[in-house]
Amino acid sequence: MTLTQRRILMLCLILIAGAVLGRLAFRAFLNILLGGTMFGGNFL
Repeated sequence: MTLTQRRILMLCLILIAGAVLGRLAFRAFLNILLGGTMFGGNFL
């Protein structure tokens, strides 16, 4: 595996992780705003 291939692979992994974490953070923000629970369950 050459250096450029490794760089492209790392960039893709970082982009995927960033997209997943970004969506999760956005859901958390909306849940706090609307007063819901994060994953649909009841805490009480």
